[in-house]
Amino acid sequence: MMDLQTLVLNADYRPLSYNPLSLWSWKDAFTALFLDRVTLVASYDVEARSPSRALRVPSVVALKNYVTLARSPAFTRYNIYLRDGFSCQYCGLRLPSGGLTFDHVVPRSRGGLSSWENVVAACSPCNLRKANRTPDEAAMPLLNEPRRPTRYELHHRQPEFDHRQYHHTWLDYLYWDSELES
Repeated sequence: MMDLQTLVLNADYRPLSYNPLSLWSWKDAFTALFLDRVTLVASYDVEARSPSRALRVPSVVALKNYVTLARSPAFTRYNIYLRDGFSCQYCGLRLPSGGLTFDHVVPRSRGGLSSWENVVAACSPCNLRKANRTPDEAAMPLLNEPRRPTRYELHHRQPEFDHRQYHHTWLDYLYWDSELES
C-alpha cells in the first residue's frame, strides 16, 4: 500500500499533466480530501486504518477549483526529447531518453541561450563531434529547426500509455480524447 499513487484531475476531470502524469501519494490525496480541496472520484480496494476509522485509499481525485494550465509546456529535458521524437536532430538515430543528451545549437559559450529555439536532442557521438561549434561550422545540418511546441503537440507525441501499468480506475481519465470504436 505504501507505493499507491493517486491520479490528480483538474476540476474539468482532465489530468493536470501528462508529461509527467499528475500523481500524488495516497497520503497527500487523503490530506487534500480532509481539507476539502478535492473530490473523491474513485478508490482502490485497499483501506487505510486509524484507531477509529477505516477509509478506502483514493485512486482518482479531482480538484475543486480549476487550475489554469500554462499555455506553453515546461522547458524540461523530457519535453525536449518528446518534441524531437526521442531522435538525434543531427543523425536521426532514435534512442530511449537515457541514450540522449541535449545540445545547444548556438553554444552557450558563444551566447546561446537554454531555450526551446536553441536546444535539441542529440546522441552522444553527434554532440561530441559538433563540440563548441554551430551546425554550419561542424557541417552537421539539423534535421528539424528547434521551436517551442504546444501542449497539444507534446501530448500527441508522447509514447502510448501502457494501460497495464495503471490502475483500471484511471483509464477513463487518461484516454478521454482517444478515438472511440464505432
